[in-house]
Amino acid sequence: MPLKADLDAIDWKILRELQDNGRITNVELSRRVGISAPPCLRRVRRLEEDGIIKSYRALLDRSMLGYDVAAFCLVGLEHQAEADLRDFGERARSWAIVRRAWMVSGDSDFLLQCVATDLAAFQTFVIDELTSTPNVDTVRTVLTIRQVKDEGLVAFDD
Repeated sequence: MPLKADLDAIDWKILRELQDNGRITNVELSRRVGISAPPCLRRVRRLEEDGIIKSYRALLDRSMLGYDVAAFCLVGLEHQAEADLRDFGERARSWAIVRRAWMVSGDSDFLLQCVATDLAAFQTFVIDELTSTPNVDTVRTVLTIRQVKDEGLVAFDD
């Protein structure tokens, strides 16, 4: 697949380092990628302006904050017209319990990643909100047991 951005080896190194540690200082980042600080900062700003770096976030330990349930919901809609898909996507963005959502292909139309304080809160969401949403036909839930991998979203070739 062709790249959608013009990136050189230094850009790729910057992206790898920032994906691993978004709080790294520019001085340390420039040292790790092998260029001086001013051009490193210019490159990071260009990557941000070009939309390749979308944002920076702190990754929180949900269980330490009392959110003990992580689950996925596979949602099938009765109708898949563009307006129906858009309406459900907007509704998914409004639910605080839904932390990530994707429109998917296959037997389901959406995959929702949910985080809740406990099983009762998740069940309440599924029963009172999700299954009662207009145009929702099927909901399949998957409760997680333990996370075994948590990496950045892009795998870089070494």
